[in-house]
Amino acid sequence: MLVLASASPRRRELLARFIGEFRVVPSNVEEECTTKDPVECAVELARAKAWEVYNRVGGTVIGADTVVSIDGHILGKPRDEKDAFRMLKLLSGRVHRVTTGYCIVHEGEEHSGAVVTEVKFRELDEELIRAYIRTGEPMDKAGAYGIQGKAGLFVEWIKGDYYNVVGFPLEIVWKLRELGFRVM
Repeated sequence: MLVLASASPRRRELLARFIGEFRVVPSNVEEECTTKDPVECAVELARAKAWEVYNRVGGTVIGADTVVSIDGHILGKPRDEKDAFRMLKLLSGRVHRVTTGYCIVHEGEEHSGAVVTEVKFRELDEELIRAYIRTGEPMDKAGAYGIQGKAGLFVEWIKGDYYNVVGFPLEIVWKLRELGFRVM
């Protein structure tokens, strides 16, 4: 049985595009890193999620965690609207990185890695940032935005996997295929 260790509707939707049957069991892991390195942080959290769920329910478990970083600083989910404004203002007109760490626990063995995508935002004026925050969309997303929603308008270009920016890189699906899961 394949298990997605995530409550994210975006991850569930993307996995469902490629894999027919799987179970969703959110992890009980606190999302706090012991490192400030974005790649290490994302993989650390993905591992913790995957192993926590694997130890509870078994099967083949996918854990993933996405972080947004700029100037070497990780931007988590905003604490409030003021924090969301600060993050979006920081990203305005600049290139940042979106890193998704993943861990698949299959037959007791770990298969993990990370995917990094660069994203360039257009210059955002304060009125547009406030209007976006009023939608409520940024409040549960790393970096205070979702590329698949209204914030797609902010993106000037991306370099890498679009689905990684959504939170579920296709490398995970490819790894599942290599492990013997039927895709499509």
